[in-house]
Amino acid sequence: MANIPHGGILKDLVARDSGIASQLREESFSLPDIVLTEVRFPSALHDYLAHSRQRQLCDLELIINGGFSPLEGFMNEKDYKSVVDTLRLENGTLFSMPITLDISREDLEKKSIAPGSRVTLRDPRDDEALAIITVEDIYQPDQVKEAIQVFGADDPAHPSVAYLRSRVKEHYIGGSVQAIQAPTHFDYVALRYTPAELRAHFKKLAWRKVVAFQTRNPMHRAHRELTVRAARQRQANVLIHPVVGLTKPGDVDHYTRVRVYEAIMAKYPNGMGHLALLPLAMRMAGPREAVWHAIIRKNFGATHFIVGRDHAGPGKNSQGKDFYGPYDAQDLVSKYHDELQIEMVPFQQMTYIPSSDEYQPVDEVPKGVQTLDISGTELRRRLKTGAAIPDWFSYDAVVKTLRESYPPRLKQGFVIFLTGLHNSGKDAIAKALQVTFNQQGGRSVSLLLGENIRDDLASERSYTTEETHQNAQRIGFVAAELARAGAAVIAAPVAAKEHTRQSVRDIITHQGGAGGNFFLIHVATPLSHCEKTDRRGLYARARKGEITGFAGVDDTYETPERSDLVVDVTTQSIPEIVHSIVLLLETGSLL
Repeated sequence: MANIPHGGILKDLVARDSGIASQLREESFSLPDIVLTEVRFPSALHDYLAHSRQRQLCDLELIINGGFSPLEGFMNEKDYKSVVDTLRLENGTLFSMPITLDISREDLEKKSIAPGSRVTLRDPRDDEALAIITVEDIYQPDQVKEAIQVFGADDPAHPSVAYLRSRVKEHYIGGSVQAIQAPTHFDYVALRYTPAELRAHFKKLAWRKVVAFQTRNPMHRAHRELTVRAARQRQANVLIHPVVGLTKPGDVDHYTRVRVYEAIMAKYPNGMGHLALLPLAMRMAGPREAVWHAIIRKNFGATHFIVGRDHAGPGKNSQGKDFYGPYDAQDLVSKYHDELQIEMVPFQQMTYIPSSDEYQPVDEVPKGVQTLDISGTELRRRLKTGAAIPDWFSYDAVVKTLRESYPPRLKQGFVIFLTGLHNSGKDAIAKALQVTFNQQGGRSVSLLLGENIRDDLASERSYTTEETHQNAQRIGFVAAELARAGAAVIAAPVAAKEHTRQSVRDIITHQGGAGGNFFLIHVATPLSHCEKTDRRGLYARARKGEITGFAGVDDTYETPERSDLVVDVTTQSIPEIVHSIVLLLETGSLL
């Protein structure tokens, strides 16, 4: 028998509102609308590529399918404040994570949204109407307090605090929603279950006890042994319930992870395990997140939930210390055991014993017995170098999948990003590098000169700070896609501002997959030389005021804070500079 939903009733709003969905859809055309975590290319390109687009969409999906029961909408001010302060809704029900819908003052005024308004919530991917929210209140949160109370510190090293500071708008909208339809998914459709569907599946198979396993990483033999052991000890079945919404920046992409999960499911005893995907936007909030995850798994019907060491921890804070203690999450879930009504299974650190070819919990291994382990860092090193990954650590099918998505360094794409003043020699260096890489072979080579991208992708030419920033972001977007496919990419915009270069670095490292290898080369040729040898006469035109916002004349070129290499054509020849870049890549094992 599946566990009872949190609060006693599964809030399946799609089922509840199915009889009036057509009327709601018709009404949606006449209402103001909010495109969830709306993105406008290219000024918000970094938002789209890095992480912000998915949160509101994931939250709405789990509101309307019942995953966030007992919620029936986005939190009003009273519920929000109560959750932030006490981990409870205003009515006293345990709920550890604020679920909010943020909006700017500009959009409130432009769309005339006020308490009592009905507003259509649209999918950012296809503009489909998903739900209508009846606005109960509009309020300004104390985001510093939210950061401290929910995440433990107002520290931008925490990804959700950084998101809160830089992406979340200044107002929150609270109100109940009516569901028109669930978001449409085109990937792994057979593995996507709503809480009602998963509960029906458990009932059909007569699963009375279900141990849910939360993960945002690939699974290996130790994870399989851990979950099988947990199920056998409790005479239960296993639900592998990985997050495929927003996870931690830098995590393995969900397409690769799901292929890994599918491969490892074949290694479970017949009939023991089931794989279902969870469209959750994680907050990496440690203890609070563990309680939240337990509530969600309870709503999906699980009776037991595995809580790991440093569960949902984001890593190190600005002082280099872990944000949360290793057992804080387990302690908080234990504290609320009676209210959660889902049995916590503490994560047991498993280790391999070669003498018996089995995994056992670390604390159960007799003293003096040899054990073997491979850390996450060591695994990533072996994937990068192509070194062997032993079968005692993982399964051949899992390793094969990871190697397909994360090939060794010699087969990975990379981006050489040359920045410097106009006519600094960066374009000549870029063209010479292109010839050198073509000669070496092994990869396709793409050249993205700043002016070419401006002409090809932009609707008009401009040297304003905003336009040059957008131009660099366009280059970053294209470079990331090419590098992901294994290409050697040489980009050479001016990129005069530090925030622009950092934005491009983030786009490439976050979205380039295995090709997210970024090298910044500062072509530090002096302004006097650049201007003296400028045959196009752009400096002269800038001096006359015919061009504005020109780096080195009426706009400042900010020296890069961190470069992988600094070169200068007045003291080095182009061949010497190219050779130094090749050596840099060889040091990184990319050539």
